[in-house]
Amino acid sequence: MQRNIKLSLAQLGRRWCHVEVHDGVKVHKDLVAFVESTLIPGTGLENKEVWAGLGEICLTMSGKNKSLLDARDKTQALIDQYHKERKGQPLNHEEYKAFLTEIGYLVPRSADFQIQTQNVDPEMSSIPAPQLVCPVDNARYIVNAANARWGSLLDALYGTDVIPGAIPAGGYSHERGALVFAELHNILDKIFPIAGQSWADITEVSVKDGKLNLPLETPSAFTGYTEKDGAISVLLKNNGLHMEVLVNKAHPVGKSHKAGIYDVQVEAALSVLADAEDSACTVDVADKIVAYTNWTGLMDQTLHIPVVKNGKVFERRLNTPKKFTTPSGGEIELSGRAVLMCRNVGLHMYTDIVKTNGDETPEQFLDAVITTLAGVHDLKGKSNSKGGSVYLVKPKMHGPEEVKFVDELFTKVEEVLKIPKNTVKIGIMDEERRMSVNLREALSAARDRVFFINTGFLDRVADEIHTSMEAGPMLPKEEIRHVEWIKAYEASNVDRGLEQGLKGKGQIGKGMWAAPDNMAEMMEKKIGHLQVGATTAWVPSPTAATLHALHYHYHDVLNTQEELKSNVADRTDSILKPPVLDRELTQKEIQDELDCNVQSLLGYVVRWVGLGVGCSKVPDTHDVQLMEDRATLRISSQHIANWHHHGLISEEQILETMKKMAVIVDKQNAHDPEYPPMAPSYDTVEFHAARDLIFKGTTTANGYTEGVLSSRRREKKQLLKASSA
Repeated sequence: MQRNIKLSLAQLGRRWCHVEVHDGVKVHKDLVAFVESTLIPGTGLENKEVWAGLGEICLTMSGKNKSLLDARDKTQALIDQYHKERKGQPLNHEEYKAFLTEIGYLVPRSADFQIQTQNVDPEMSSIPAPQLVCPVDNARYIVNAANARWGSLLDALYGTDVIPGAIPAGGYSHERGALVFAELHNILDKIFPIAGQSWADITEVSVKDGKLNLPLETPSAFTGYTEKDGAISVLLKNNGLHMEVLVNKAHPVGKSHKAGIYDVQVEAALSVLADAEDSACTVDVADKIVAYTNWTGLMDQTLHIPVVKNGKVFERRLNTPKKFTTPSGGEIELSGRAVLMCRNVGLHMYTDIVKTNGDETPEQFLDAVITTLAGVHDLKGKSNSKGGSVYLVKPKMHGPEEVKFVDELFTKVEEVLKIPKNTVKIGIMDEERRMSVNLREALSAARDRVFFINTGFLDRVADEIHTSMEAGPMLPKEEIRHVEWIKAYEASNVDRGLEQGLKGKGQIGKGMWAAPDNMAEMMEKKIGHLQVGATTAWVPSPTAATLHALHYHYHDVLNTQEELKSNVADRTDSILKPPVLDRELTQKEIQDELDCNVQSLLGYVVRWVGLGVGCSKVPDTHDVQLMEDRATLRISSQHIANWHHHGLISEEQILETMKKMAVIVDKQNAHDPEYPPMAPSYDTVEFHAARDLIFKGTTTANGYTEGVLSSRRREKKQLLKASSA
């Protein structure tokens, strides 16, 4: 008897590691099972459609991906040779610029154009606000990040150094609470001043017949309220952002305030970058499935995490919308969660999860298909993007040709998943020099889908060091922050965004505040990002987002952008001046810089390779906690490699410093029972990974760290598996 039995691809693949999903294309069976059981159901797509589409992308686009990477290597070799032939000579900038034009590094200026991106949510296009960055492979972190749309201002003040003095242990301190309320009153007086008095003077907050009892100097700032069981909340709005003043004289904290205010909820991280790249650690199919599962849960609103509090376990889920009554008696609904974007990997990453004609496949193909497929769930319910967009950020692209290639990739993905063209939006990370000097043309290549550009000091400096490796030894890292080219780079990014019409279409962003425990310093300095025209800037935590949101109330970024639009300039000449050392360093200066770089490198590598943690608070040589990801690692390893290449430091000096700093890093992590110490053997996988990053730094393409980290992490996982068998 013959039976017509249909088996899914996942079932067929149980006996083998990979399943053939298309002629010449095989996918790891675990990923097939995940996609068919979790991702595709509910999208209206058939399994075979998705796999056939992925297969065609792999077969037709892998060659172009490789040719673009080959072009990077050839260009770098030409730049290296140029500097070698002029060793010891001062850089002739006009000649250098002509050379870069001749080899195609600098591309010609195209015809005038304006960015035409449509259906971008206002959180991305027109409301300046903080942006939280979070690894998508950590469910607890990413749920908390998504819910950081709103944050408690009293908690942020009470629990950080914005309020001077030690934070008392135990329960609520009324003494510190008084200091917090004093600062809160100052903040409210600045943003929502009351005519003739201070918020410190009020004794009642009430709404009657839709009218607030407080005579705000800007009455239209009052946009809504709620009332229930004697408690009231008042919704205020400034520069597009909201604050909710919570009042209840029976509340334990409200009892201590004359008017009964017990908190102010601040609209904070309007957008979140769910990171599957620099701050994630995904080296194999199991890791990737974790990341994809979390992103899918964000898109279909099913992601939740168990939380233990006061001995009780509950589920933390994505926040629901907030609803208010308007002064006219209508209703206003505000989102309870941030708008999410996903950063995919770059062109240079390859994976054996998908094999094309037996070879590893560009990982960006897999990311593009899977993260967009997850986004299809949101397109049906529009819980994340009300505008009907899927937001993907692309890192480490080298100029307009690569942007054009990614635009073509996204078009193919849209065709496969049967969604309208330009549904998938692209965020462009301006972190490689070839992107910086050709950003205008890169924007032209993605003019119908770009929604985001930003700068990043760490990756950008690392690429500058690698690109100009043969030009000479570089300045110490801290000094690079103050030279001409980095200032020109930061300003040029804003100029290009404004000149090409990104205002109202997308975000112009600035980089991360890396010291999550130093909030007072952040409040002093990070407003500078807004003052130069950025509509968003990265923060490392929900608390930082809550505090940084105040800057967007204090400073009208959109007005600043209007002023800057008349002063845009071509800053290419300044950007092309590498930060080469222009003085003789003392041996102490050299050793101090080496200590700093090695400690940073080891502190991050040991957790990435040893524990699979992609983003960590790593203490520096002064025990200041810094939030680090692969960008930190790239700049540190490239700087050491550059000084070693030019003879400022020897191999012996580097190795001795590594051993010295390994002892310090071990002590800094001694509290962690899972931490794998490097001393006294100095023969751990983690230690060898750090050595590879330094001594292969000049020859590794673009100084990227992912290859070494991923191979060493897989090695570590195999050792852990063997030891537990």
